[in-house]
Amino acid sequence: MNQIIEVINLSKFFGENQAVADASFSVKEGICFGLLGPNGAGKSTTMEIVEDIITASSGEILYKGQPRSASFREEIGIQFQHTSLLNFLSVEETLLSFHKLYQEPEDLQVLIERCDLTPILKRRNDQLSGGQLQRLMLALALVNRPRLVFLDEPSTGLDPQSRRNLWDIVRQIKEEGKTIIMTTHSMEEAEYLCDEVAIMDMGSIIAWDTPTRLIQTHCQGNSILLPESAFKINLDTLPFTWKRRDKTIVLETAHIPEGLNKLLQLDIDLTDMAIHSSNLEDVFLCLTGKGLRD
Repeated sequence: MNQIIEVINLSKFFGENQAVADASFSVKEGICFGLLGPNGAGKSTTMEIVEDIITASSGEILYKGQPRSASFREEIGIQFQHTSLLNFLSVEETLLSFHKLYQEPEDLQVLIERCDLTPILKRRNDQLSGGQLQRLMLALALVNRPRLVFLDEPSTGLDPQSRRNLWDIVRQIKEEGKTIIMTTHSMEEAEYLCDEVAIMDMGSIIAWDTPTRLIQTHCQGNSILLPESAFKINLDTLPFTWKRRDKTIVLETAHIPEGLNKLLQLDIDLTDMAIHSSNLEDVFLCLTGKGLRD
């Protein structure tokens, strides 16, 4: 699979503050690639440099193996996190005005159906809900038939149903052969959409792989959580790696059924048991000692 984007030793300073620190990664054509990290990690700055909106202090960006040229901007679509639209225009009028900017735009009806805009075509932009506005912004990013689509925190502020609807649209776009690069601080969003994830913290790429391999590499697996009162034996005799979290005992196990069998054999009370499966937030916690939402 060819690399569509290569980021090589990228750094960015704003005065004396370093926002991006020697970041390197590449994006294969046809995948959804995520930059995952907390607010202030450098994700949006990195994205804006790749998009050619701002310049890097040092480093190199390659598009299809070459320095970016004029054709780069013609072949990308950008859905910004914050974009002002003319309030008095309807959704349909907004789509038409963007459609007229390009010589070979996407068919309007295709965009309308793909982004589920038919019910709101006559609605003014200032009357849209958060989910409706994000679907419109996504449609506008696709007007020019981009080969590469950038999404900046696409589901921030959306309710769960609107978020899932948007994710399904993004998946459909990827299935049509487009490459997607997105920023997110949501591990759930990254796990649902992304084929590969680069985790950022304090401007640096601290890990980069598929979500599954990141979890397998940096986490012990699954955990069984039980109140300390459930144990009538010396905890040091347990056949598990364990730790105490307040009054809860966290037992690490690769296989939940096997772990439960061991506990039953020890006559441990499982009434108040909870099970936790490792995710990308656990990866971030393992790598940095802090949570994604800290």
